[in-house]
Amino acid sequence: MPGGVPKKVIEMLGQVPLFSACTKAELRTIAGFGTRVPIPDGKTIIEQGKRGFEFFLIVSGKARCLVDGVQVATFGPGDFFGEMALLDRGPRHATVIADGPVEVLVLDSREFDSLLEASPSIAKKLLVAFAQRERQNASIRH
Repeated sequence: MPGGVPKKVIEMLGQVPLFSACTKAELRTIAGFGTRVPIPDGKTIIEQGKRGFEFFLIVSGKARCLVDGVQVATFGPGDFFGEMALLDRGPRHATVIADGPVEVLVLDSREFDSLLEASPSIAKKLLVAFAQRERQNASIRH
C-alpha cells in the first residue's frame, strides 16, 4: 500500500476476529498486502454461489448481506466477509451489495498466500480464527 498503512486501517484489522490475535507489526504486514478499493452504491461486491478469491474489510460505508435473497446482516466499517475464499476458493455463501458508496480493503488469495509465506507466525493465528468463524457461520445455517 503506497505511502504506508493508515492507522485507522490497522485499528480496524485489529478488531476483526480473524486478525485479533495479531501484533501491530503483523497487522501492518497484513494491510500492506491488501488493496483499498472504492465501490459505488448498489454494486454487488460478492455473489452467492460464485467462486471467491478475495477477503474484504469495510473501511467506510455500509453493505447489505443476503443469503438466498434474504437480508441477514448489514456490514459497516470494521466488518469483514469472504474469508473462507482465501482458504478454499469455493463458492460464496452470501451476496454482499454496497448500500451507498463503500471503501474496502481487499486481500486476494495470491496476496494471502504470500502473506503466509512472508510471516508464518500469522498462519496459526489465522487458522484458529477461520475455524471459529466457520463454527459461527455453521450455527447460522442450521
